[in-house]
Amino acid sequence: MKKKLLAVLMSATMVCSLAACGSSTETTETAETAATEEAAEATEEAEATSEEAESAEAEEATAVDASEIKIGIVTDTGGVNDGSFNESAWAGAQKAAEEFGLTANYLESHADSDYKPNIESFIDEEYDLIICVGYQLADALREEAEANPDVNFAIIDDSTNADLENVTCLMFEQSQASYLVGYVAGLTTESNTIGFVLGMSTDTMNEFGYGYLAGAIDANADVKVLQTNANSFSDTAAGKTAANNMVSQGADVIFHAAGGTGLGVIDACKEAGIWAIGVDQDQSSVAPETILTSAMKRVDNSVYDVASDLINGTLESGVKTYTLEDAGVDIAPTTDNLSEETLAAIEEVKQQIIDGTVVVPKTKEDFEAKYGDVYELDE
Repeated sequence: MKKKLLAVLMSATMVCSLAACGSSTETTETAETAATEEAAEATEEAEATSEEAESAEAEEATAVDASEIKIGIVTDTGGVNDGSFNESAWAGAQKAAEEFGLTANYLESHADSDYKPNIESFIDEEYDLIICVGYQLADALREEAEANPDVNFAIIDDSTNADLENVTCLMFEQSQASYLVGYVAGLTTESNTIGFVLGMSTDTMNEFGYGYLAGAIDANADVKVLQTNANSFSDTAAGKTAANNMVSQGADVIFHAAGGTGLGVIDACKEAGIWAIGVDQDQSSVAPETILTSAMKRVDNSVYDVASDLINGTLESGVKTYTLEDAGVDIAPTTDNLSEETLAAIEEVKQQIIDGTVVVPKTKEDFEAKYGDVYELDE
């Protein structure tokens, strides 16, 4: 009996001992697992912190000291005081200089032969960004951009250089803005005869004409549009002669897309006591009692944007397009000479363009598909 009791007690002791050993092993394994997981988490946190630090350092390294940045504007032959395209570009550069503390200068081109030397002057003076105003500078820009791959360039109204890695092409849906002023002209005319003076016939410039005629016809099916190509952006006398000819034919509203040439158009309209429509920027200050409205292309905003992108290290090559939806094009904010009814109609049409209900033609084919062969300046 004693032997049996002793055997039972020994068995019980062994069981307890084994249980204790099992518990100890499990506890150790749990502790080791927890330690491993904590170490892994710590490693991940350290890696994440390192990545964030590297990202912050990269951003800091990408951004540049604006006070060391130099931006140069090369105008077309219209000059910086054209009251339009070039002047707007220079205004954008001045705004960037004031806000960021960078240096901005311009060189005027008095002839096509000045484009390349002006660009080279800024290159020689180690400018960081050279902005060419207008498609007429496209060939000169390409030659210099290819020869100087470390220099940043931008060009307005040209996309042919979009393949170059150091060129930003700034484009606009100008047909949308000209459609709006055409709509205004169609609603405003009393003689049902209006005019359009073009600076030069190119695919880009003709978009102004397609939009203007489309807007005028949509607003007034009885309207007649007189059209002239001045073949210059700097000949004010030619602009004035063209406008006077239209006045003699009964035009009471004339729109120009002709840069400095358009100042002659505005002068003729002022003398004749009829309405003129400006272009590129709000030209109401040129002749407050004569300018009905203006088809705005926010060239100033585009220049400011590329300057900002350069400073922030986010400047990209390729094409950047400004539209009515992002306020890159619009009619002028000065509306003193527009009736409440006209303004309401324009706001409605603007929304229809943004929504896609109204599609403004940009090409000859699109225009003629809807309106026929009534645009005369695309050849």
